[in-house]
Amino acid sequence: MIKALLVDDELNGIKNLESILNKYFSDKVLVSDVANSVDEAFLKFEKNHPELIFLDIEMPEKNGFELLKQLGNKDFEVIFVTAFSEYGIDAIKFSALDYILKPIDINDLRIAIDKAMSKIKDKKYNQSIENLLEYFKNENDKTKHKIAVSSVKETRFVLVSEIIRCESKNSYTFIYLKNGEEILSSTAIHEYEILLKNYDFIRCHQSHLVNKNFVKSMIKNQGDFLCLENDFEVPISRQKKDWVKKKLTIN
Repeated sequence: MIKALLVDDELNGIKNLESILNKYFSDKVLVSDVANSVDEAFLKFEKNHPELIFLDIEMPEKNGFELLKQLGNKDFEVIFVTAFSEYGIDAIKFSALDYILKPIDINDLRIAIDKAMSKIKDKKYNQSIENLLEYFKNENDKTKHKIAVSSVKETRFVLVSEIIRCESKNSYTFIYLKNGEEILSSTAIHEYEILLKNYDFIRCHQSHLVNKNFVKSMIKNQGDFLCLENDFEVPISRQKKDWVKKKLTIN
C-alpha cells in the first residue's frame, strides 16, 4: 500500500479520481490527502510525505510543474493527470514519466500505478523528475535536452545532441552515441521518431533514424546512402529519397 496525494484545482476532478482509486485500487493506493493548489499541495506534502502524487498540470497561478520545482526532493513518484494532450507532454515523455488523460481510463491508470509501485519498491532516486525540471530550465536550449533511454536493466538519460543515429532491431532500438557507445533500448524506433521530431532527426529508412547534424554527405553506391561523420553509411529507402533530400536542402 502506498500513500498518495491528489492535486487538482477542480473539486470534481479530485472526487472522481479518489472514487476510482477507492473502487479499483484500494489494495494498492491510500489517498492520504488532497489539495486544490500548488501552495496547498506543498504544505500537505511536507506534512504527510506521500510516495506518489497524482498531479494536474493546468492550474491557476501555478501549474503542476511549479510544484515539482518547489518540492526539490525527488524521493517520490508522480503521475500527471490532465485534460490536455499537448502542454508539457513532450517533456513528460522525454523524462519517461507517466501521464493519463481525462476522462480517466481505468486500464491506463492501472498501468501507471503498477509502474509507480515498482519504482517505489526499488526506492531509487527519481532522476526522471530531475530531468523534467532540467528540460524546462533549458527549454529553449535544445543542446541541453536529455532523453530517457530505457533498456532491460535501467533507464539512461542521454543528451539528444550526442545521439548520432538509431537503428531498429525488431521491437528494440540500438542507440549510437558520439563517444562510440552503443545502447540497446527496449523502446521501438517509431517512438524515438515521434520524440525526436523537433530535433533534426531524419527517418531515412524503416530501420534507421539519423541525426541530421552528423550527416557528412549523400552518396550513390548501388543505391542511396547517408554518409555520417564517423564514415558509417546509412541506407535511404527509395520512397524516402526525395523527402530526405528536402530535409538536407539538396537539389
